[in-house]
Amino acid sequence: MTDANKNIKQISFLKALIPIVFLIVALISTLKFFDGDPHMAIFASTIVAGLVAKSAGHSWKSLEQGIVDTFSKTTQSILIFCIIGIVISTWILAGIVPAMIFYGLKIIAPSIFLITSCLICAIVALATGSSWTTVGTVGIAIIGMGQGFDIPLPIVAGSIISGAYFGDKLSPLSDTTNLASAMAEVNLFDHIKHLLYTSIPSLMIALTIYGVLGIKYGNASLDTGSIDLLLTNLSSQFYISPVLLIPPVLIIAIVIMRIPAIPGLVGGVILGSLFAFVFQGSDMTTIIRVAHYGYVSNTGIESVDSLLTNGGLNGMMWALSLVFASLSFAGIMETSGMINAIAEKILVYAKRTGSLILATVLTCFSINIMTGDQYLSIIFTGKMYKKSYTLKGLHTKNLSRTLEDAGTLSSPLVPWNACAVFMATTLGVSTMAYLPFVFFNLFSPIIAVIFGYLNIAIEQKDQDI
Repeated sequence: MTDANKNIKQISFLKALIPIVFLIVALISTLKFFDGDPHMAIFASTIVAGLVAKSAGHSWKSLEQGIVDTFSKTTQSILIFCIIGIVISTWILAGIVPAMIFYGLKIIAPSIFLITSCLICAIVALATGSSWTTVGTVGIAIIGMGQGFDIPLPIVAGSIISGAYFGDKLSPLSDTTNLASAMAEVNLFDHIKHLLYTSIPSLMIALTIYGVLGIKYGNASLDTGSIDLLLTNLSSQFYISPVLLIPPVLIIAIVIMRIPAIPGLVGGVILGSLFAFVFQGSDMTTIIRVAHYGYVSNTGIESVDSLLTNGGLNGMMWALSLVFASLSFAGIMETSGMINAIAEKILVYAKRTGSLILATVLTCFSINIMTGDQYLSIIFTGKMYKKSYTLKGLHTKNLSRTLEDAGTLSSPLVPWNACAVFMATTLGVSTMAYLPFVFFNLFSPIIAVIFGYLNIAIEQKDQDI
């Protein structure tokens, strides 16, 4: 042990709560009373976390390295974030997104729209392994259709995110699915099979509620005039043809062929740029400008312009700056041991299987709130609880399943989490607005805890379900 390490004191549970309490108060004050964005609240909370860590003997050099290490773990997600912004803007310019909206409005009935949107997103995410790719491509088209059907956009966003996370969670191509199985040291396909026990009931509940909501809005008087206006403007502003649906199909095929996400999405940018040039007559200057600054619609019709003004590399900068602030906070909380101090306190109360799963769920939620990153939620919780599951005679696939039920699925529900920021930015619906309608994500952790207490679909180390 070095002299520097000798001077480091273990941070107590109460001291570890100081930055968390400050963060909550700062966020509420900034968002509700000062009409500000969350960035400065998280930045101030990072300073408070640093002061607590310094008081325990941590050097600024070690804390800075912790921040750098946290950033390095999420570099791929940040790159994907940027590229998807470019995909969105070039696909709008190319008429790809307008074509998906156009044909969707003609084919899908309002009464089954929410169920259909959830299932479509589930299938696409299952095939691609990415909730982000699904939301950034098919999702924005579905938002457009929902607007055409005059269905409240928070409900539409909820159905999109529910479907996207169901598919992502069960896809062998998903990074979080692979990460959760790795953290619990469980075979990937055993992990996916075990996930079905909580995922299928959660999806059925979600689809039932979407069906009821769909009937409500499907039976309401449909404003066909608004839909006709939207269809007319799309067809007048863009060349619309079934050939424009080729890029989404190709992107899905590319990912199914196990081509990594970043090259696959770059392929989407190239296809979007090519289709914009060939089918919409866009020149290179326009393509570059739109890729950088986003597509801006100027039809003069508010519903059309708000729908199609989206994307671009610059359009993602607000969200990325929020991610950077959250990761800085996460780096200090992890490096200083404050996250461990909080998790260990929770673990004291985990005496039975149900309470252990509840503790796992609460820890995943807490880390998503504290760090704003789903990967850290899965990694930290997996490391903390693996030994506890083994000591209780439980197969660690129960742990890997709960990591997904809570860590992965709660990430789009925390406004400053990278996933929530992406969903809100891409779909144009705030996290707090869509949160009550993301039924799959809300019910999965509840079902996981109920199954734990009732000993349903809980596998022991020497059993096979």
